Amino acid sequence: MHWIDPEILPETRGKVTRFLLNPHGEIDGFVLGARQVHVPPHLSKQIARHVAPGDAVSVRGVKPRDADIVAAVSLTTKNGRVILDEGPHHGGEKHHKPHVDHKPMEAAGEVVLSLFGPKGELRGALLDDGTSLRMPPHAASELVAYLSPGTHVQAWGHGVKNRHGRTIEVDEIAELIDEPAAA
Repeated sequence: MHWIDPEILPETRGKVTRFLLNPHGEIDGFVLGARQVHVPPHLSKQIARHVAPGDAVSVRGVKPRDADIVAAVSLTTKNGRVILDEGPHHGGEKHHKPHVDHKPMEAAGEVVLSLFGPKGELRGALLDDGTSLRMPPHAASELVAYLSPGTHVQAWGHGVKNRHGRTIEVDEIAELIDEPAAA
């Protein structure tokens, strides 16, 4: 998205409540109030260095038609630093995905936010404990009911956890249904 002039884009302001991680443990977004903001992973280190949960930020980006997400083109930190997406090859250096060991993980909780890719494609969900559940768009499109806010789910897969958050690439998911109380 480096070719878009961020000054002409709408501005969204708010406080960062949590980071979102991709399966490589890189920051690829954050939650701003109750809205997801997608950032490209090649900006992960800059964001980690200059933004923290609780910080007020301003984002200029593009909003897909069918999803409540902003794909950030620029971000201005509380100190006025501008983090601009100039593309993954800016400066001649290619972005290399870090190698991480994925560990078997499971999570259970209430879905508080559906998670989308930068073009608005459903890709997972955020649980109330902060865990991101991730899956390919074709799988997510068949599991919409499991990934909608208010649904209680349990998921199993392989994931990564670091100081910025926890994400699981989902292999299996089930809706948790309360058993009726004994009479």
